[in-house]
Amino acid sequence: MAYALAIASAALYGAADFLGGLASRRASTIAVVVWSQASGLAVLIVLLPFLGATSPSRSDFIWGAIAGLAGSVGVGLLYRALAIGTMAVVAPTTAVCAVIIPVLAGVLAGERLGDFTVAGMLLAIVAIVLVSQERGHAQVARKGIGIAFLSGVAIGFFFLALARTSAAAGTWPLVASRAISLVLFGALGLFSAHRLRLPPPVAKTAIAGGVVDMAANALYLAATRYGALSVVVTLASLYPASTVLLARVVLRERLSALQVAGVVCALAAIVLIVAFE
Repeated sequence: MAYALAIASAALYGAADFLGGLASRRASTIAVVVWSQASGLAVLIVLLPFLGATSPSRSDFIWGAIAGLAGSVGVGLLYRALAIGTMAVVAPTTAVCAVIIPVLAGVLAGERLGDFTVAGMLLAIVAIVLVSQERGHAQVARKGIGIAFLSGVAIGFFFLALARTSAAAGTWPLVASRAISLVLFGALGLFSAHRLRLPPPVAKTAIAGGVVDMAANALYLAATRYGALSVVVTLASLYPASTVLLARVVLRERLSALQVAGVVCALAAIVLIVAFE
């Protein structure tokens, strides 16, 4: 169950990143992040009464706030990188960086993984790298890579911090995380020259991205309650496959043979991790 949730979160993370990047190509990144974060928080608050009884501790809120700080930096940089770079390159680059920190933390914490699981995780990383390959557009592909790298590091700490919350906390850590993110970007928007108003079509895209991203966060949080962190993070970090496929269908970004191989490797990695864990 944990790994099915992680895979579902990957699909939604990829879709949310695509929507956020698409909106950021048409308006200020800060404004897009504010709208997306606000919409996700609003949906979560509305659903809280229906999610059952919870008993979050002070520690859960602290870890949620830390996740919010890291996630704010990560998503802001990611949307910017997706806006100025090639989505099929930026998303996998971010994922490679994002997966390393939580996986190392899990292994150092004593998680024991089977041979097939380790093989699946390594294949997943290979898949992420392959999906990032794009021939004939070297300069375009490099655009935004530095920002994507920093984004991945921040997202890695977001994954790690969110996983430190307790099962009894329910989704309250996500409330703390999203509230911190909204306050930070709202203040940044107010004290800078960026306007927070978005044209209606862009606003709809940003709102949709925020709702999908919150759903992905909820699935990831649930997955960390029941599965090994290193495996859950690896599966969740397969989200570039979703971003790349959406970019291919919607934006007509062409997939190279290596990118197709990357998608195949991602599917094989999922089979190895889920079937033999």
